Amino acid sequence: MRVLVYGGCGGLGRAVVQHFKSAGYNVTSVDIGENPEADSNVKVNLADDWVNQEKNVVQSVLDVLVGSKLEAVINVAGGWAGGNTQDPDWVKNADLMWKQSVWSSAIAATIASKCLKEGGLLVLPGAAPATSGTPGMMGYGMAKAAVHQLVKSLGGQGSGLPDGSCTLGILPVTLDTPMNRKFMPNADFSTWTPLSEVAGTLEKWSKNLERPATGSLVSMHTQSNSTYLRLEN
Repeated sequence: MRVLVYGGCGGLGRAVVQHFKSAGYNVTSVDIGENPEADSNVKVNLADDWVNQEKNVVQSVLDVLVGSKLEAVINVAGGWAGGNTQDPDWVKNADLMWKQSVWSSAIAATIASKCLKEGGLLVLPGAAPATSGTPGMMGYGMAKAAVHQLVKSLGGQGSGLPDGSCTLGILPVTLDTPMNRKFMPNADFSTWTPLSEVAGTLEKWSKNLERPATGSLVSMHTQSNSTYLRLEN
């Protein structure tokens, strides 16, 4: 069984790669760097424009797979930046958020169209706050809302994905990452979703277990160290 993790060098991406490896999957990581735990790596060149980035990444993935098909394409790439219209950097931040979340999701969708098995899984990175207005983090909210729309489009008829495939958007509230703990040391960690919960959910979905309907946005909530899922559409 093979999976591809887009953003495999990030905090969540490393946890997902490690989880799938331990579950016996062959894992390809796509990122600006290499993840030594992955079976293979495809590097993204940030100097490429969107069109060339897609072309180069997709061809590199095809070269790695050599005709093999994937059980799942999982995009966990992204980042966060705040700012409202009075912030001089908010448009700059919006551009960065677009590149990290929307570019990666569009490229992941192209990879899925070419490399996913029939009945396979495509997961894209949404965000629970972006289901409504995000005045304090406008660029982030814009990018995540675009990813949400892409999930719904990919879940519809005529999306170009293989027959029977399932596209889901995963919408965490706050993930329990070292970076979040560093910047929010006084937060209530019992309300943060462990990375292991996310990775375990993705593995179940890759096996077509407990999958929501294709095109769904699935938020992840944690209370008192217990995580539950909720459909947002």
